[in-house]
Amino acid sequence: MKNEKTLVVIKPDGIQRSLIGEVIRRYERAGLKLVGLKMVVPTADFVEKHYTVDPGWRMSNGEKTIKGYRDKGLTPPTEDPMEASGRTLEKLKQYMSSGPVIALVWQGVHAVKIVRKITGGTEPFTSDVGTIRGDLVLDSYQLADTDGRAVRNLIHASGSVDEANKEIALWFNEKEIINYRLVQEQILYDVNLDGILE
Repeated sequence: MKNEKTLVVIKPDGIQRSLIGEVIRRYERAGLKLVGLKMVVPTADFVEKHYTVDPGWRMSNGEKTIKGYRDKGLTPPTEDPMEASGRTLEKLKQYMSSGPVIALVWQGVHAVKIVRKITGGTEPFTSDVGTIRGDLVLDSYQLADTDGRAVRNLIHASGSVDEANKEIALWFNEKEIINYRLVQEQILYDVNLDGILE
């Protein structure tokens, strides 16, 4: 459990708003260890591979999109989940390939869930205060739909351990994940705290 890893991608809007340090600081403060980091400009094809690394993502995303319209009393642009997710994917490809992103691998106990909690919900407008998206972004699905673009929510965070493992393997090779020790790990994980005093 202590070595669980998850992927975070700071999206182009996070880079352009100079929020890199703020994002990293929030995960570090929780006790997670940064074990991989790189800056790239992903191609549209790579972005598609990233979002479809989970074979069920297209159907799940499409169903969620259609439900989101209905929950707001709106008529969805399509009733076909695959068509709906195809539209979302095209917007994400344009958004994510528009400039540099920073891919990060975080390690620690419950890393996936801790990162998701700190990051906040997918829609910044409805994300809780105290989360990265809730504190630093004012975008909403409604505004994104009106503008015909992806919601700008600063960060991608893996949704499950399985998804994280697949995404990390897509973004990083084994040599780019660094295994090292932090002094704080003794405080977080040492059962007896018997290594503090000399």
